Amino acid sequence: MATPLTIQKPMLFKICLLLFSVTTIATKDAASGTVGPIFIFGDSIVDVGTNNYLKNCTAQVNHPYYGVDYPHSIATGRFSNGLNPADCVVALLGGYKESPPPFLALLAHSSNLTGDLLHGVNFASGGAALVKGVRKQVVGNVVSYEEQIQQFATVNGNITALLGKSKGQLLIQGSMYIICVGSNDIVNYVFSHPTTPEVFIANITAIYAIHLKNLYNLGARKFGIMGVPPLGCCPISRAISGGACTKEINDVASAFYTSLKSLLKNLSSTLEGFKYSLGNSYNMTMSVIENPPTGFKDVKTPCCGNHPLAGINDCMEGGYLCPKRDNHLFWDAFHPSEAASKLAARVLVFGEDPNFVTPINFSTLRKA
Repeated sequence: MATPLTIQKPMLFKICLLLFSVTTIATKDAASGTVGPIFIFGDSIVDVGTNNYLKNCTAQVNHPYYGVDYPHSIATGRFSNGLNPADCVVALLGGYKESPPPFLALLAHSSNLTGDLLHGVNFASGGAALVKGVRKQVVGNVVSYEEQIQQFATVNGNITALLGKSKGQLLIQGSMYIICVGSNDIVNYVFSHPTTPEVFIANITAIYAIHLKNLYNLGARKFGIMGVPPLGCCPISRAISGGACTKEINDVASAFYTSLKSLLKNLSSTLEGFKYSLGNSYNMTMSVIENPPTGFKDVKTPCCGNHPLAGINDCMEGGYLCPKRDNHLFWDAFHPSEAASKLAARVLVFGEDPNFVTPINFSTLRKA
């Protein structure tokens, strides 16, 4: 017969003390109006390992050469040679060395789940889209943006249960919500053309609005949005088009940014306390492509999986790997290198040019 689980008084005291300490810290932050934790949503650009925990998912990169420049060359599930934009942004904002861990990792490994949640969570999943199920035939099982918000609702409930409704909501409202999504919707549209570009943009903007309002209703107030980059200039698009950027894809990406900018301006004027910073990933990327900054020698081909004679291949151990990763804008056929992520993060967090980030930068939003 199994022995009943008992907790001795010293151990019980330690557990209570730990919860008291976490609660006290979080309560002070909420009550004083200082910044709360950071929560991250989106696709592979900001995924830090969510997909490692998913069955029947083909969008997984927990293998070399991914992570070759991450500490100890660990393939963490980031779609990068090292850190990705989520890591670089939160490090510059302060209080983090890299992105908070994936929600599914906390569920699987955390011994103090509620306490860990108070330090932020990354819900992003490679292959996720605004429309649930988009590209499922290609990426398999991923966590859609809609499902990520549902996961955050669970986190919200846990924080409220620990701190109480009033203090919990103060913390939630003081937190920052970084979102990077939409690229997979556009890629799917370009290959399927179910409607006109104008109708497509209107539809996904309306869906984006629903998702943002759902987050707002859960208490979110500070939204740091990363726009969609010029997808027509990523290496796989160039390979398909014969070397040039694909204008059709870029036009849709650019139009989506314009529509998203209008949406956010409208929400900020109609929803009390709604604040945002919108990064123009399209302009930032095109600026690097057209006028490469010091250090960037290759802004067209991927570092991993590409070879001048062989074209685009999967980024896999044993395949081609460029010797100088910091020289490349692109790491693989779709995603930025760590060097590119660091460059973009500096613009998002500290930039003052409205062509790249508007109406305020991420740093100002974080302190708002």
